[in-house]
Amino acid sequence: MTKTFYTVLANSLTASLTNTVVWFAVTFWVYLETRSVLATSIMAGIYLSTIAVSGFFLGSIVDRYRKKVSMLISSLCSFILYVLAFAIYLATPSDVFRNPSSIALWAFIVLTLLGAIAGNMRTIALSTLVTILIPEDTRDKANGLVGTVNGVSFLVASIFSGLIIGFMGIFWMLVFATALSLLVILHLWTINIPEKEIVHTAETNTKHIDVRGTIKAVRIIPGLFALIFFNTFNNFLGGVFMSLMDAYGLSLVSVQVWGILWGFLSLGFIVGGLVISKKGLGGRPLRTLFLANIIMWTISIFFTIQASIILLTAGLFIYLCLIPVVEAAEQTIIQKLIPPERQGRVFGFAQSIEQAASPLTAFMIGPIAQFIFIPFMTTGAGVDILGNWFGTGTDRGIALLFIVTGIVGLIVTIIAMQTYAYRSLSLNYQAK
Repeated sequence: MTKTFYTVLANSLTASLTNTVVWFAVTFWVYLETRSVLATSIMAGIYLSTIAVSGFFLGSIVDRYRKKVSMLISSLCSFILYVLAFAIYLATPSDVFRNPSSIALWAFIVLTLLGAIAGNMRTIALSTLVTILIPEDTRDKANGLVGTVNGVSFLVASIFSGLIIGFMGIFWMLVFATALSLLVILHLWTINIPEKEIVHTAETNTKHIDVRGTIKAVRIIPGLFALIFFNTFNNFLGGVFMSLMDAYGLSLVSVQVWGILWGFLSLGFIVGGLVISKKGLGGRPLRTLFLANIIMWTISIFFTIQASIILLTAGLFIYLCLIPVVEAAEQTIIQKLIPPERQGRVFGFAQSIEQAASPLTAFMIGPIAQFIFIPFMTTGAGVDILGNWFGTGTDRGIALLFIVTGIVGLIVTIIAMQTYAYRSLSLNYQAK
């Protein structure tokens, strides 16, 4: 792998870490200021929905400009938005931020949200840079390193965002965010990325988002649409864990232990990414993707079968180790099958479609758990049918929902492996 790639990767790590810390820290700060769960839930919904919608637009920008320029635009947007948010913070009396309906508060939230989301353009550009800088036979390992960077960013942000707000406050968080964003811009400016020209498609104008052309590019590759929607469905199911895992974990241990535990579990992203960077994905990354999903869903069936924090920790760690495998496999397939001039839009399209599942799950799963699964295991028939060995109560209702989710995911994965779309995409990859 080239020295340039490692340099860009380090630059992207700093940018990703900055953006992740900002959003985590702002979420913590808003709750501490307002004590409003509604405010933080609205923030999460807006954040996830904006990510889902913005992928189309950001992918088009990546294809329109050189990758270095796209990354500079990303960091410059984050920097400007953080400066504007900082200005609002300095100009607004502190007691105004305690009102969850305050216009100034939501202006501050939206600006920091958009600053963090602007960093997604880097994620798309980095995936296309792997195609430019890395030989085809080692791209899977490079994608593994990208996964490691994302894991490090999540781990460090999980730990330090709370510490920054707790010990230093939002003022110093904004100081660090603007300073690091400026440093990232200056460092990136000095990196020479060997991209000879911007390749444009003859039939479309890259000044536009061009969703129709992107869909056409995906449809040309048999089975690629099916892969994107398979991952979308998996994200939909995975949203069950995102929405309810904190509630389940906090039924087993204290909030302090749960926070420390997640710091440890985040190492799973890093371990998974490092293993891929050393071993690769093999000659059939699509098969590797499906096998990883089979293991993940099998684990999901058993890691809450008893109320054990040890069982939960072991299962979650393996699950998180496999997420970079799935992501790297999809990236490797797209990098090989999609022409470079379309990769930004295809990566953005995949991001938008796949991420759209998360907010949908967040809105749906709470009522399903509250009105079906929890009553089933507290006062319903589940107490008599399963209670003797499975246990009863609110936490066991959530656990049963996790198990059902794992069973559905495993069945869908096994069925998907038998489809014509899977065979077509696998053969297409081997033939290239």
